[in-house]
Amino acid sequence: MNEVGLDCRYCHSNVDKSAHSNVPTSQTCMNCHSIIKTNSPLLAPVRESYATGESVPWVWIHKTPDYAYFNHSAHVNRGVSCVECHGKINEMDVVSHQQPLSMAFCLECHRNPETRVRDPKDVYNLNSSTIADKSGVEAGLKFVHNWNIKPPQSCSGCHR
Repeated sequence: MNEVGLDCRYCHSNVDKSAHSNVPTSQTCMNCHSIIKTNSPLLAPVRESYATGESVPWVWIHKTPDYAYFNHSAHVNRGVSCVECHGKINEMDVVSHQQPLSMAFCLECHRNPETRVRDPKDVYNLNSSTIADKSGVEAGLKFVHNWNIKPPQSCSGCHR
């Protein structure tokens, strides 16, 4: 995806505007895959969906449990990169969980957001990585202060 100049929003177009990330239509997929990897067996369901108009029976990899509230736009608009939770899907042959997406994982970020937030221009960059060095954390602290980031840490913040 990055190698052809796409970021996550090309396929997941409402992730910065909606509480939920949309699953792309086969038309969106075929905008690229009518030219790139046109005969890949992994794309057979997409080609069939495009030809028939039937939905692709996607396997849901990243699903928030019904008992937890999660808002994609609130996270990406405050500097949390897609890579933080979803991993570098541009390097995966088959998309899989890279993070546990557990309460402990979420609270680690909510308690120390400066270690996870980044410049907005890097939020959709699949080649970005977790901020691990001192300069990254210092930049994160500035973002937390400037954007008034105060993630909920109480149960009711996510369990509604």
